[in-house]
Amino acid sequence: MVFASPFPDVATVDEPVHVHVLSGAAARGDHPALIDAGSGETVTYAELAGSVERLAAGFAEAGLRKGDVLALHSPNSVLFPVVLFAASRLGVVVTTLNALSTAGELATQLADARARLVVTVSALLPAAVAAAAQAGVEEVLVCDTAEGHRSVQELLASTAPVPEVPIDVDNDLFVLPYSSGTTARPKGVMLCHRSVATNMDQVHAAWTEIGPDTRAIAVLPFFHIFGMAMLFDFLSRGATLVVLPRFDLKQFLAGIAEYRVNRLIVVPPIVLGMAKHPAVDDYDLSSLTMVFSAAAPLDPDLAGACAARLGVPVVQGYGMTELSPGTHLVPDGETDPAPGTVGKLLPGTRARLVDPETGVDVGADEVGELLISGPQVMKGYFGQPEETDAAIDADGWLHTGDLASVDDRGNWFIVDRVKELIKYKGYQVPPAELEAVLLSHPGIADTAVIGRYNADGDEEPVAFVVPTPGAGLTAESVKAYVAERVAPYRKVRQVEFVDAIPRATSGKILRRELRQRPPSAM
Repeated sequence: MVFASPFPDVATVDEPVHVHVLSGAAARGDHPALIDAGSGETVTYAELAGSVERLAAGFAEAGLRKGDVLALHSPNSVLFPVVLFAASRLGVVVTTLNALSTAGELATQLADARARLVVTVSALLPAAVAAAAQAGVEEVLVCDTAEGHRSVQELLASTAPVPEVPIDVDNDLFVLPYSSGTTARPKGVMLCHRSVATNMDQVHAAWTEIGPDTRAIAVLPFFHIFGMAMLFDFLSRGATLVVLPRFDLKQFLAGIAEYRVNRLIVVPPIVLGMAKHPAVDDYDLSSLTMVFSAAAPLDPDLAGACAARLGVPVVQGYGMTELSPGTHLVPDGETDPAPGTVGKLLPGTRARLVDPETGVDVGADEVGELLISGPQVMKGYFGQPEETDAAIDADGWLHTGDLASVDDRGNWFIVDRVKELIKYKGYQVPPAELEAVLLSHPGIADTAVIGRYNADGDEEPVAFVVPTPGAGLTAESVKAYVAERVAPYRKVRQVEFVDAIPRATSGKILRRELRQRPPSAM
């Protein structure tokens, strides 16, 4: 059974993303596009468009050409979209790097993406330089200043003309973010201009109330597809984004109050803070009109508690990197959304539910793996045709790896995941990568990692470890070993020692058996 969107279709977009986002910028003139929450620096729409042109000229003078890959390694800043759109203006593909990644993790992505240039900030420079050297990247630029490195500011001073670069919106890539997808190995997700730009219009059909009077706080990392999509969706409608480089609850609350933010785009841990932290009562949040949460499941009771405290709707949506990224939203004006729903299918999006064991379609009110077809589906995984074929079947359906259901009103619900990915505070944590790190420890004979929800509703990586005889391991020593080798969000949060890891005869870890075990008292 194929489920269709209740919205009228939208036309696919025939212009590059930077044009689709910034086409109205000149007319908006002095209207603020970006505000740095810390310094108060304001970038108007006219300044944003002008900076994109000047930096594109600077990049061209530096030798960047269509088809090159630029790696953007930065926390949120008002310069982030300038770098992103300037590269796009030249037909340069941007791969975004997680600001929390280690040098080794960065080097792996840089090499796989075939990046030619890294743009970073001085605070992250040591990791970027080490990774670039390991991956053979030509140059590392900085957004601020650092001795021995050219800066983005220098390139912005270019007076050269911007080359006119033809963009094939169907085939030219816009961004190459990395995702673990439906298997454990991180892969470059090829998103072309048409899929990303069209997804913006699909979102706008449901979110009709975003406009020049909208103010949102941009705390979601721009290097993550969720934060990136927020950037595109709001700037294309003339809204103002208040930019925070990282999440700090009090700074976040202060930003809402000072800049009269009316829409919040967040992840479930922030909803938890808004529902329970006493500091919320110290700030005037009366400007808020809605809270939107995605990237990980949000417990309906927690959403209700947050809504009751703030006096505004708390709603959800659904998507993934491979879907540019959105497929479901609770529309603006929905007066009584079903508790726990991720909303309705966006226009032009079709869905199926299939039995994950047999592949046979199931009907409404039944649970099945969610399959998606629509203009927002990725082109595939970069350099990995077999992985692409495993994710997108011969009929063009992308297999999400998520179990879902839909009710008779077209409200969709995400029930569980077929895939093994752990989602810690919205970040993807592949168990296989942590298992590889753990097995590099000479005192660990075997291991398996699963996700387990803690009392706050966050899914955490839990390691089951078989120690070698006489290793003298402790839970703290194992956690410290992993923490030294991975980004902070990938750390093992709990360790349990076992005599053996349950496996099938094929050698596959029987994670279900581990999940069924009661937590250790350790």
